[in-house]
Amino acid sequence: MKIVEAKEFGGPEVLAMSEVPDPVPGPGEAVVGMVAVDTLFVDTMIRSGAAQDFFAVRPPYVPGGGGAGRVLRVGKGADPEWVGRRVLTYTGDLGGHGGYAERVAVPAEGLITVPDGVDLRVAAALLHDGVTAMGVLEGVAIRPGERVLIVGATGGMGVLLVQLARAAGAHVIAAARGERKLALARELGADEVVDCSGDGWTEGLGEVDVVLDGVGGDVGRAAFEVVARGGRFSAHGAPAGGFTAVDPEEARRRGVTMRGIADLQYGMADRARLAAAALAEAAAGRIRPVVGQTFPLEQAAEAHAAIESRRVVGKTLLLT
Repeated sequence: MKIVEAKEFGGPEVLAMSEVPDPVPGPGEAVVGMVAVDTLFVDTMIRSGAAQDFFAVRPPYVPGGGGAGRVLRVGKGADPEWVGRRVLTYTGDLGGHGGYAERVAVPAEGLITVPDGVDLRVAAALLHDGVTAMGVLEGVAIRPGERVLIVGATGGMGVLLVQLARAAGAHVIAAARGERKLALARELGADEVVDCSGDGWTEGLGEVDVVLDGVGGDVGRAAFEVVARGGRFSAHGAPAGGFTAVDPEEARRRGVTMRGIADLQYGMADRARLAAAALAEAAAGRIRPVVGQTFPLEQAAEAHAAIESRRVVGKTLLLT
């Protein structure tokens, strides 16, 4: 079968195709034939070597944290009823590796059933971003009528947050870069849109009750300034140069409740719960992930380059 390997830390060009034997399921394991593989900004960080303090992955390794497909085989002790089912699966024991492959061997107890009517590409788009989006909303507890600013509103998770915040009855302000992305935010139901490309982008916004910051850096810091007293701020994204740095004393003085990426680190049980909730929302038609671009598995390097250049809209998937 085909896999993608990062031979060393570096740019997208370090990703290369390899042929390896098909995996054999061990006790309690299942082999999943992958259809769509989730591809994240964090995958590019791990590949570059910038995430060594957070992930124990070292080259050579297979990138990717999972995706969607069908169960092909199970090992001893695993329920044979899994064979043939459509599933979501994490790979690499939640360690950010193992997913860029045509077939993967994973613990059967971690498989998540994809409901009938939900396309496997849609399911793969919810594996990480759906879980995190559901966790973010669970943590900030949006109330009807609140003004919610979503920064990075047209990324893989941002598009879900726009829809979920709207469903919660919020007045949604979507911040993104460029007219193409702003148009998508409007289509998703944002009540207001704002281009966060330049300085001073928050002028005229007024105060907001909640900020959901998927960008970080100076953009996130500017968003923090418009949070009303007693508001909530979720700093869960870092593509603009690190998670938003906020002075804890300033947040305390203003009564702003801060949540960060550490509040979104889940074990398998909570991931399965939140993934099932996201899949149920998709099956009911209440959320629709935007798969903005797909690449064949062998073009993983091109997918990484597109993500790093910020050319992507919504979710990026690799197809086997």
